Amino acid sequence: MTGYPRARVKNRSALAILFVIVFIDLLGFGMVIPVMPLYAKTLGASEKSIGWLLTGYSAMQFVFAPIWGRLSDRVGRRPVLLVSIFMTAAAFLIYGLAGSFVVLLVSRLFAGAATANIAIARAFVADVTPPEGRAKGMGIIGAAFGLGFVLGPALGSALSHVSPSAPGLAAAGLAFLNGIAAWFILPEPEQRTVRAEASRNRFTAFFQEMRRPGIRRVILVYFLTVLAFSAMEATYALLAKKRHGIDQEHVGYLFAYIGVIVVVVQGGLIGRLTRRFGEKRLLVVGVALQAVGLAAIPFAGQVAGLVVATAPLAIGSGLAQPSLSSLLSRFARADEQGGTLGIGESAAAFGRIIGPEAGTWTFGTWSQAAPYVGGAGLMALAALVSATVRTAGADAASTPAAAQEA
Repeated sequence: MTGYPRARVKNRSALAILFVIVFIDLLGFGMVIPVMPLYAKTLGASEKSIGWLLTGYSAMQFVFAPIWGRLSDRVGRRPVLLVSIFMTAAAFLIYGLAGSFVVLLVSRLFAGAATANIAIARAFVADVTPPEGRAKGMGIIGAAFGLGFVLGPALGSALSHVSPSAPGLAAAGLAFLNGIAAWFILPEPEQRTVRAEASRNRFTAFFQEMRRPGIRRVILVYFLTVLAFSAMEATYALLAKKRHGIDQEHVGYLFAYIGVIVVVVQGGLIGRLTRRFGEKRLLVVGVALQAVGLAAIPFAGQVAGLVVATAPLAIGSGLAQPSLSSLLSRFARADEQGGTLGIGESAAAFGRIIGPEAGTWTFGTWSQAAPYVGGAGLMALAALVSATVRTAGADAASTPAAAQEA
């Protein structure tokens, strides 16, 4: 009994370190994303080609996230996370020094290939938290993610007045310092389970994991929710401008408003709510709230109405994301956490590949409400799928001995 409080203190310390690492990583990411289209234009890019910067990044993330995650299952969370951070620093440096659009695109492709941080951070959380506390741990990572996106764009916009490349160079410096700090303070999780069956390759592992119905359903929900949400992200500024006359600066405030709500929900509320209601209920409610928000946004009459309509979208996102990660982790074997969570990140990346293009196309071709009504339908479908997820065998599945889902 005396060892438990000490272990809990160690786990809290590891979560605090992870929070800082993910926050700094996403701060750098948030610094470059809002100003990237303008930077690309200074390098001679056309408006049509700018979309490749985001699509290419997500495509590389789709391919590499499960690979990095499964590698971390084999060789350890710490070394893979450190490699990812330093590769991200190199990608930002190439971005800042790009002399042409081709080099800029290469930097984003390299960054997408390097981005193992979030999946491995979530696997790290799974290693150091008990199942009943996992959603709270995932919420801490989500809060760091949201906080970086709240502060990063403001800092990046300010630096862009110095030069278009300044946000990228600053992000490279932050990522490098982040890597140095992580090198000295980030431990390897003591609880990480290593697979004894060395002969099982990552392709066999992937297909065995995906045979579990619980995992398949959670992965489908990952994809559908990110698909709908990313279509909204790609068109929200356009809708706010055309319907409400909101300029780019004030749209940034609206995105910050979304980020603050997500941070509050994931950083302060998700642990208590999970203990009371469980991940599955929070997931269903969170996805349903996002459906309501998406359906209401295009029909909001005034700016105040837009703000009110956006609130359930943000609250739902704050509830759903850590619940999804926690459920996926609990369905996975203890020695496959990185690989399985990497599959979740890959599904999210696939949604980010399709979502922005589908959103902007339907917005311009059909109607301004189309991405939102369509997204609400996808969220409603995701809520129905979430309601069918069986959680009774999740804890058993997360043990190395459980070869099949209950």
